[in-house]
Formats: sequence, structure tokens, C-alpha cells
Amino acid sequence: MTIDDYDISLMRALQHDSTLTNAQLSDLVHLSASQCSRRRSMLEKANIILAYGAQLNAKALGFNLKAFTRVNLQQHGPKKGEAFEAFVAASTEIRNAYSVSGGADYMLEIHVADLETFSQFMHKQLLRQPQVGHVRSEIVLKPLKDQRLLPI
Repeated sequence: MTIDDYDISLMRALQHDSTLTNAQLSDLVHLSASQCSRRRSMLEKANIILAYGAQLNAKALGFNLKAFTRVNLQQHGPKKGEAFEAFVAASTEIRNAYSVSGGADYMLEIHVADLETFSQFMHKQLLRQPQVGHVRSEIVLKPLKDQRLLPI
């Protein structure tokens, strides 16, 4: 699929407000509503637009602590990694997780209510995983930049 300036304008608009109708998009990107609908559908089918959703205020919902945790496994191998990845997938406290290069095997983004909840998660869940060897966490004191939009 070839992406042109109209597609980029459409994606920019949808990143800022995914609730825009095709009629509203047509005013912003200077195409007809039917052209916007067709282009949006093509971008969805090409897996360029993956999903639509609302960005929620974590603190207003009681998630007052965010931490980034680096995890090293004790041993490596397909079974060890799969077991840890299954744990990550099932953990509601872990909001984002990445397999990374460098000084850790995984980087986890953890959102919880407070330090006590974080401590309980670490000691009663994460550190009890038999494949976990070393864990290092940094607690976010103040966000400097939290940008979820892609610079297209």
C-alpha cells in the first residue's frame, strides 16, 4: 500500500481524536467523506491503523505509581521465555512489556495504586516466578514527556 499526504493527514487527525466521523475528517483533510471512509478502511485492512480507543487519566482512576522494571532471567531458552511471557500476559499490573537488548532481557511498565501495592506485586508475584533471576526497578517521580502519538 502506498501512503500519500492525504493518508498521513487522515492518520494525524485520527491519532488526535479517534472519534472523528468521516464527514469531520473530510473537512480536515480536504477529501470527500466517502474518500475518507475508503482510505480509513484501507489503512485498517493494511494493519497501519491497528485500533481505536480513549486515553484515560491513570491518576484520576487510582493508578498513582508507575515503574519501569528491568528483568533478567536466570536461564535462557524457549521454555523459560515462554513461561515468563505467559506470566506477563496474565498480569494486570504490567501494562506494557518488551523483550529488549542490553543489560536486561525484558522491560516492564507497571501501573499500580501505590508503593505498598507495588511492593506486594514485586514480592508476591514477580519475584516468585522461578525463571526470574534479577530485577531492577525505577519509579517514575514526574513525567517529562509521555507522548503516545507517532510523529507522522
